[in-house]
Amino acid sequence: MSQSTQHWDPQAARTAGGLYLAIAVCGGFSIGYVPMQIVASDGATSSANLLANQGLFKLGVLADSAVILFELVITAILFHMFKAVGPKVAMTALISRAGMITVMGINLLLWVMPYILLTRTTGWEAAQLHAMVQFCLEAHAMGVFVWQLFFGVHLLALGWLILKSDKVPHLLGRGLFIGAFGYLIQGIAKLTFIDVAAINYTFIALLVIVTVSEVSFGLWLLIRGGRPTP
Repeated sequence: MSQSTQHWDPQAARTAGGLYLAIAVCGGFSIGYVPMQIVASDGATSSANLLANQGLFKLGVLADSAVILFELVITAILFHMFKAVGPKVAMTALISRAGMITVMGINLLLWVMPYILLTRTTGWEAAQLHAMVQFCLEAHAMGVFVWQLFFGVHLLALGWLILKSDKVPHLLGRGLFIGAFGYLIQGIAKLTFIDVAAINYTFIALLVIVTVSEVSFGLWLLIRGGRPTP
C-alpha cells in the first residue's frame, strides 16, 4: 500500500466532496446572483435595490458566511489528505487557501457595510451616503479578484498533488492545474485594469475548464473518493 493511500481517509473524502458542492451552490448564489440584483452603476440605484431586496441581501450574507466556514473545514481536510504526497506543496495549498479565506472575510465586511449605512442614522447627506454605499460595493467586487489570486495558487498546488497522487484521477489534476491560470490571469487583469479581448477570452476559457474540474473533483470525492483502494 502506498504512503498516500495509507493517509487517505474515506469519510474525510466524502465530507470534502460534499463541502465542494455546497460551496459551489452557496458561492454561486452569493457571489454570482445576489450582486446582480443589487449593485448598479450609481450609488442611488444600488441603495434603492438593497433596501428593496433586504431579504435577498441577508440570504446572500448567510450563504457567504457558510462558504467561509465550509472553506475552513475543507482546507484542513485537503491538507490531511495530500500531505503525504508532497508536504511542502500541501502546505503551500493550505496557506494560499487560508489567505483566500482571510480576504473573503474582509470582503464580507465590505458587503455588509452598505446595509449598516442605509439602516442606521449617520447624519450624512443623501449624496454622501450613496457615494459611500457604492464605494463599499465596488471595493467588494474588486476584493473577489484579490482572493482569486490566492485561490489560483491553491489550485496549482492541489493540481500538482493530484497528479503526483495514485488515488485521484489525473485528468482532474490537469484540469485544476491548467484552469488555475484562469483565476490568476483574471485577477491580475482586473486589478491592473487591463481590458484586452484576447486576455478576456483566455481567462474565460480557462475558468470554464477549472469550474468543470472543480465540480467533477467534488463529485468524485463524494461518490468514488470515499471507497478505499483494495
